[in-house]
Order: sequence, then structure tokens, then C-alpha cells
Amino acid sequence: MPMSNVKNPDIQPYQGISPQIGAKVYIHDTASVIGDVVLGSDVSVWPGTVIRGDVNYIRVGAGTNVQDLSVLHVSHKSSWDPSGAPLIIGNNVTIGHKVILHGCIIEDECLIGMGSIIMDKVIVQKHVLIAAGSLVPEGKVLESGHLYMGSPAKKIRALTEKELAHFMYSAEHYIKLKNNYLIEEIHREESRQD
Repeated sequence: MPMSNVKNPDIQPYQGISPQIGAKVYIHDTASVIGDVVLGSDVSVWPGTVIRGDVNYIRVGAGTNVQDLSVLHVSHKSSWDPSGAPLIIGNNVTIGHKVILHGCIIEDECLIGMGSIIMDKVIVQKHVLIAAGSLVPEGKVLESGHLYMGSPAKKIRALTEKELAHFMYSAEHYIKLKNNYLIEEIHREESRQD
């Protein structure tokens, strides 16, 4: 299995800090990863995604997938907020298409539905499902084991055992998918060299 596809020109340093890319990471050619960003092993970053760790840091845990056109950013440090709002994402999180995550904490094994927006200093505890199109306002804490939906997002109900099991299924599916993309990249490189 290839280590990662770090030839992407849109992996950029900012003020002397370069992204750190873990083993077996896939970053699509049209994605941008900038500055103080650490991507754990088996992370996948899909087309059009921007992960911009310029004014604070971003950490993305192992096995997490960041799907097409998502935007991950942070809030800067200031005199009124000395730590600002970094973005910390746990392991095996599925981040759906066109999600905006801004300076929040997403714990392990969550699913953030397509088009959702999660604002500064939100804490999404382990095993939370956020329905597509939801808005989570600044500073909210979403409790483990529940479905949240709406704008603003509200707790709807407890998750079923099947839904809880789906978090790892989704993460593992995307790990397999990105591995296929990495293998295809190797084949394309080999055919160019022939």
C-alpha cells in the first residue's frame, strides 16, 4: 500500500509551518491543505476540500474522511480570546459533502451530514449523528449517542444500535475507497514511466 500521495501542489506551508501528513493518506489533486494541519493515518481528503490551518491549528484523527467541497477552518488568537478556536477532529469521523467545520471539536466516530455547519467552540461528543443541512451554533455541546437535526440543531432522539455501528462502517468504507484511489495513482505513475 502506498504511503500517501503528497505530490499535491496544494499542500502548502504558512509562515514556515507545513502540514504533516500521516501514512496512507489520500488527498485529491483539487483539495488544499495549508499551514498547521496534522492529518492522521488513513485520512482521505476529497475533491475541492479546503483545510486551512493558518491562524490556528487543525488536527484530523486517523481514519477520518473529509468529503467533497468541505471547508475546515479556525479562529485566530486574540487578547479577548487567547486560545482562539482550533479545529480538532477525532478518529473515524465521516464529514459529508459541503460541510463547514469552524474552530470546533468533533470527537471519535461521528457522522456530520452533508451541508452542515458547525461553528466555533462547539463540542460534538463521540457517536453523534448530525443530519444533513444542520447548523450548530457557537459553543453548543452535542451529547454522545444522539441524532441532532435542524437550524439551529436540536437533539431529536437516541441512536439505535444499527446507527451506532454505522459510524465505523462508514469510516472503513472510506478507508477502502481511498486505498483504491491510491492504488490507481500508483498504476498511473507506472504507466507514465513506461
